[in-house]
Amino acid sequence: MKAGKAASLVLIVALTVLAALASGLAESSGSFPWARAHSTLWHSIFVASTVGLCFAIVLLPTGAALDRAIDKVRRFIEEADASEKSPPYDGPRWLAPVTGAFTGAVDTFRQREAKLRNQLRELEIRHRVSEAERRHIEAVLHSLRDAVLITDSFNEIVMANYPAAELLGFDLEKAIHRPIDQVIDDERLCRLIADAKETANVAERQHIEHDVVAARDTRGEPTDTRTVDVSLACVENHKHEVGGVVAIIHDLTNEREVSEMKSDFVSKASHELRTPLSSIRAYVEMLVDGEARDEEARREFYQIIQNETERLGRLIDNMLNISRIEAGIIQIEREDVDIKALIDLARETLEPQAQERNITLHVKLAPVGLCVEGDKDMLHQTVLNLVSNAVKYTPEGGRVTISADSDNLTRSVVVSVSDTGLGIPPDAIPKLFDKFYRVENYKRVAKGTGLGLSLCKHIVETVHRGQIGVESKLGMGSKFWFSIPMRYVGSHAAA
Repeated sequence: MKAGKAASLVLIVALTVLAALASGLAESSGSFPWARAHSTLWHSIFVASTVGLCFAIVLLPTGAALDRAIDKVRRFIEEADASEKSPPYDGPRWLAPVTGAFTGAVDTFRQREAKLRNQLRELEIRHRVSEAERRHIEAVLHSLRDAVLITDSFNEIVMANYPAAELLGFDLEKAIHRPIDQVIDDERLCRLIADAKETANVAERQHIEHDVVAARDTRGEPTDTRTVDVSLACVENHKHEVGGVVAIIHDLTNEREVSEMKSDFVSKASHELRTPLSSIRAYVEMLVDGEARDEEARREFYQIIQNETERLGRLIDNMLNISRIEAGIIQIEREDVDIKALIDLARETLEPQAQERNITLHVKLAPVGLCVEGDKDMLHQTVLNLVSNAVKYTPEGGRVTISADSDNLTRSVVVSVSDTGLGIPPDAIPKLFDKFYRVENYKRVAKGTGLGLSLCKHIVETVHRGQIGVESKLGMGSKFWFSIPMRYVGSHAAA
């Protein structure tokens, strides 16, 4: 039963009971003295109850109508809430203003909701685009070889790349949104970034050279110091204010080393070229001035000029060969090479020179397994250079032994050249294969360019993926050896 009907029925019953009671008491007022004293009150109660009962009877259908109207309004509200468009109202007209106001409020709410949903969808799209752009920027930063640090207005790291973490020694994942002075143990670099933010000059980019400690030992002492160029630039935020600093750190160490190596190479090459040229010029001038008066003197001058010219040619050829090998543009013709044939050829070539100084050339070769895959001319040049050096630095009456054997474990051929010569000082062995390096005390013993061993190292290690080394004791001779893989597979041969 509806609430309005129930309330009306309860009110009618209560008023009927009250009217009956008041009427009975009014009629029996003569029997009860206390009722007679209040007869007027009971008549008043009867009249009021009767009037109220009449009103209740009249309000009963009104309550039912009110229940129906409330039920229609409830259904209208439920339908308006469930559907996207407000349904037509078919209730009482006197409630039309209320339902109209409600409908207007619902429509306004729906418009605002639709607007907010559109804004939310647009924000989600912008967020996805921003995330994609952020990931793209991070991928670009991580692909750079230079270290990059980006800080915000609070000097906190908002972005960095792996080269920066490696160079400055911090954990990239833990560094984001932390103050830079708590992440980087480099006070000067932190101060440079903070000063760049304080200057607030967006248009100007600063370049500062700085030394960064890239590694330390267990005691905290620097073991690797890198010279870097720090490029600092301020960035603006949405308010066109300085919102942070971008620091690009470019490592200059390798460039400096390469520059020094180039300068050193040019200096040494110029010196080595100047020596034979000066000798050639001097003897040519003597020939022009007529100082060689007989045929024997002229023949001597011509021989010296020829020797210096050949020395100059060898120097230039070695420099070009080393340069081509380092640049990877040299043409390599790989074929099956018999190491025994190369050693025999080198022995025949240097036998006259060895006999002049009473030096014995001894050959010890394995019977089989001395064939490798490589460039025949380059390997011949390597064997010839090593045997020639052994002959030049071995005193008269000495002995040079050339041996070759196969190493089945590493599938390579090992060639060694031993002599009974002067030996090499221990401090000179690590630099022996450097360009233009010659032991200072041995420069008067024999002439050379200082490029022979460097060329041998490039031919063995770079071209043939082998190994080369030296064993020597001062005053007891030297042993140079190299190993070449039997089959070229792009991997280094073991000693």
